[in-house]
Amino acid sequence: MTDEKLEGGCLCGAIRYRVSGEPVMAAICHCSMCRRANGAPTVAWAMYQESQVVFVKESPKLFASSAEAKRGFCPVCGTQISFTAEFIPGLIDITIGSLDHPEMVTPTLHYWDSRRLPWIQFADDMPRFSEFPPTE
Repeated sequence: MTDEKLEGGCLCGAIRYRVSGEPVMAAICHCSMCRRANGAPTVAWAMYQESQVVFVKESPKLFASSAEAKRGFCPVCGTQISFTAEFIPGLIDITIGSLDHPEMVTPTLHYWDSRRLPWIQFADDMPRFSEFPPTE
């Protein structure tokens, strides 16, 4: 992807954003909070430095999903767009599915695999972390 700019947004178009450069990490999360927030069995995330993400048309409304984390979503259509947390300072996760071209960002690992639903099986050889992977 190099220095290419990717764009994305919510289902209704009220929120639009642009990301530049490579993600710090791209992964599939199996935690129960992501499942509930997205109404899906897993969620694919791309993590960026906050400076790499610019909201160009409205910003997500924030919901404190825990004492240390906030999820950003569209208040009109409900699409979850972002995740920030005290344990990843200066970083923002963007839902890969909200990108206009989600095929441009490929996850490289699974985390919270200890919470994976037993009927979910991925045919990949990506590393699996039982909880959140170590960050560098």
